[in-house]
Amino acid sequence: MKKTFLLILTVCIAGFTASAQDRSSFKAGLIGGIPVGDAADVSSFALGLDAAYHWGVSELFDVGLASGFINAFGDTTTLSGGGLSIETEFEDFQFLPLAASVRIYPTYQFKFGGDVGYAVGVNAGNEGGLYYRPLIGYNITGNTELNVSYVAVDNDGATFSIAMVGLLFLF
Repeated sequence: MKKTFLLILTVCIAGFTASAQDRSSFKAGLIGGIPVGDAADVSSFALGLDAAYHWGVSELFDVGLASGFINAFGDTTTLSGGGLSIETEFEDFQFLPLAASVRIYPTYQFKFGGDVGYAVGVNAGNEGGLYYRPLIGYNITGNTELNVSYVAVDNDGATFSIAMVGLLFLF
């Protein structure tokens, strides 16, 4: 099922790219970050891929779709007490976010916005949850963007959150 879903997503993104018009854009790149809050107890760092397709509504406003893949690497923690020491190893957490996306451009170089949707849990036992990601971006060149974001996945009151930095390229 996951392979079928990824295939459909790839075909949709390729179709959007093929029909791109003057004010639409496809960006993809790499993201990396450090888990914060409760996620920092079970994960050491995160890496992933980021992809978004935006349509220009006006010179200052874009809407679109965002997706990607995030892998938060499991951490090893030592619990001690009563003269005993137990080492616990946590599994990697993997998410496939599917979200609606908004970007606002107060200047050519700077942008801010966010993504909201659902993060599909990829690894065993990971149910996924509500995905949201506020971000601030800076256009290094016309085809390269550096952004800083806060990624969060909420599920039944628990939040898995990561402070991230990304480098995206316009295609």
